[in-house]
Formats: sequence, structure tokens, C-alpha cells
Amino acid sequence: MLFLNKLLPVFVLPIGVITLLIVLGALKKWRWMSLLAAAALLGGSLPFVSNALLGSLENVYPVRSIGSLAEADAVLVLGGIMSPSKDPGFVTEWSEAVERFEAGVAIVQRDKARLLLFTGDTRGSEGTALQREALIRGVPASRVNVIGAVGNTADEAEQLKRYCAQHGLKRVVLVTSAWHLPRSMRQFRGAGVEIVAFPVDFRTMPNRQLRYLDYLPTAQALEKTELALRECYGIAFYTVFGK
Repeated sequence: MLFLNKLLPVFVLPIGVITLLIVLGALKKWRWMSLLAAAALLGGSLPFVSNALLGSLENVYPVRSIGSLAEADAVLVLGGIMSPSKDPGFVTEWSEAVERFEAGVAIVQRDKARLLLFTGDTRGSEGTALQREALIRGVPASRVNVIGAVGNTADEAEQLKRYCAQHGLKRVVLVTSAWHLPRSMRQFRGAGVEIVAFPVDFRTMPNRQLRYLDYLPTAQALEKTELALRECYGIAFYTVFGK
């Protein structure tokens, strides 16, 4: 299961596939395989390809305003928000997904949710650091909590299920990156409570007109392609194995 969940994606995503094709092409002296590797690299590096792949995930749950939310018992902010942690007192370094944190704080401050929840171990984890940041932003200590240790999205769903059962929560807003929501919602539907999707951290622009630059390969586009395909692999994995 660990191999299927963590290691196999390395070999089925673009970088792994391209590397494998190059190595086999060199060992076997198969020129066509090297050409196939070049084609895969080019295709995955084209912005119009990566935007289409990632956009197909982001469009499942369109952007919405905080004002459109009905009141909920809690808002759960999924992790992956901070860069490598620093000790308290140092400047906080955020990842590209910082909108997850900002949205969670704003939802609570506008009283659309009673509690702000993070996941992570309580001994110096990202969850604890996010809790500290929320307190700095003015969220009362009684309204923010770290609900438990996690290793992946499935763990986050299980921790939420346990926390909701213990505290009688019925409705939770789930905040995560738009491209991550399709997979997350599949898993959190088993949490035993009503889950409301709130997407942030969009990486594509829907209905944008294509430009000539969209047909030129870039490293950023290849990264988006990898991200989209990894999510698709995750959806397939959890559909088959359920965890």
C-alpha cells in the first residue's frame, strides 16, 4: 500500500516516465524511445496542456465568496501551507497555498463558522504554528484548535470524523486548494458530517484566451502537469482502495 500510494506515482508521472524512457532508450539503443521521451517532455511542458489538466480539477468546485456561506460549526483548513518551520519569533514563511490559512481565518472572523480547525501533531507541527498565527490575527483561543496528527488527506478526514463525533459538530467548511478539492471531498464525505467545499489557491484562469506563449514549453507548466496528474492518480487510488 505504501508503494502504491507514495512510490508508484514517481514512475507514472511525467518526470519518472521521461527518465525511464531515456534510460531504456540509451541502454537498448532505441532511438524511437528517446524521441518519445522528448515528446512527453514537450507535451507536459506546454502551458495550454497543463492549464487544461489542472483547470479540469479546479472547475469541479467553482470559486465562491465568504458571504455565500451558511453558518457552520467549524472550518477545517488542510495543511501544506507553510514552508519549513521556524521557531517562534522568526518571520513566517508561507507556501503558495497560504490562501488556505487566510480564508479559514476570514471565515471565522466573519462568524460563518464557530471554530477554526487545523491538523497536525501538537508537538511543534505546522498545525500548532498555524494555530499560533491565527491567535496573532485576532482569532480567540477558544475558537481555534489542532485536532490531531496526520500524514495525508485520509488521516485528516479520519481526525475530523473523530473530532466531530466527540464535540457534536454537524456542518464543516472544508478549505483547501481548488485542484485538491475533488480528491478531498471524496474522502471527507465519510466523516459523518455535512462538508461544504470552499476552494482557494486557484492556479489557472477559466475561459482565458490562449496566447502564443501558451504553446511554448516552460518549467512552470511541467510542474502544473505533474500536480494535476498526481491528483488524478490520487483520486484513482482512493477510489480503488478507499484509503
